[in-house]
Amino acid sequence: MISASLVIGILLTLSSGLHAQDIMKVGTNLTNKVLFENDQVRVIQIESAPGVLTPWHSHPNHVIYALNDGKLEVTEKGKQPAVIEFKAGQVLYFPEVTHIVKNVGTTPLKLIMTELKPAVKK
Repeated sequence: MISASLVIGILLTLSSGLHAQDIMKVGTNLTNKVLFENDQVRVIQIESAPGVLTPWHSHPNHVIYALNDGKLEVTEKGKQPAVIEFKAGQVLYFPEVTHIVKNVGTTPLKLIMTELKPAVKK
């Protein structure tokens, strides 16, 4: 027989993926700092220690600038995990996404992420 705590744990895990949140709310295990924000962009400085797993969260289209070398394992909804290797000075574009992320490198990964907010219709 399955224990009630196991069932509750599974339901909580599944529900967290269904209601992905803002990285600034769920990324409490990261060192995050909003450097700039307006109605068009949000620029966030992120530092993730080795082994840190960030829960399900979403981003609009975004650009990442790597401040140092590192590796992240990224799992998007409905896909297998993929490892992204960053090199210092590299700039990468990513479309809107909901995912979990784990630092699988051996050093803290430091990134600057610029989220592109959807246009507001006037």
